[in-house]
Amino acid sequence: MPTFASFDGVRLAYQVWEGSDGHARPVVLYHGFAANADANWVLTGVVAALSDAGYPVVALDARGHGASEAPHDSSAYTAEAMTKDVSALIDELGVDEISLVGYSLGAVLSLLVAGTDKRVRCLATGGVGSGVVDFGGFDGNVVTADDIAGALLADDPSDIPAAGAPFRALVDFVGSDRVALAAVIRADRPTSIDLTAITVPTLVFAGESDQLAAEPERLAAAIAGARLVRVPGDHVTALSRPEFTKALVDFLAT
Repeated sequence: MPTFASFDGVRLAYQVWEGSDGHARPVVLYHGFAANADANWVLTGVVAALSDAGYPVVALDARGHGASEAPHDSSAYTAEAMTKDVSALIDELGVDEISLVGYSLGAVLSLLVAGTDKRVRCLATGGVGSGVVDFGGFDGNVVTADDIAGALLADDPSDIPAAGAPFRALVDFVGSDRVALAAVIRADRPTSIDLTAITVPTLVFAGESDQLAAEPERLAAAIAGARLVRVPGDHVTALSRPEFTKALVDFLAT
């Protein structure tokens, strides 16, 4: 798996699938919190669907996740740092333009990247909804950073907060560094995002049962010209639905 040094020296890992059928613009995938490129994009069939459609695909393991370096200091995981990582990846690829697809935390960060890096020519975000409009990220009424960090750092399973239990289960499943991920979730995040800065074609998709992506129509309405697609499933299962991969491939073809 290739790696590169990001803007601050943190080494990040990524995977590449070559395209065909004349598609030159790579699709860059930015996974969600506690997952990695394999869990979010390979096992769900997203990479296969994009590859079958001929698109070159690049999937980044975010800092603190997967095969990328995982500092234990929250200062390494600010939104500014994690958005700069995407721009650093584009530099590493040596391309002039990309299509960017982000999910969950990766969606929040992708919205920030799309508003600042003009090499992003189209954007698809999933697993987030009105929380981006109201809080600049996750819906704090559903789960808090303390819930998630407490679940990750608990030694006794009986001490795991119920709201954070799904995140602990995911981290244990993929075998990630729980201390690093607690630092990720505790890092400073913006309380608002300038969605008017996003001027590229945008797809907003959300699972119909995804509590973390409630009211996705409000997010779509806040981005000029954005298209909304709802698919069956919750925060974990929506990515595996054929309705999602079809909507994504169709969107990229427009």
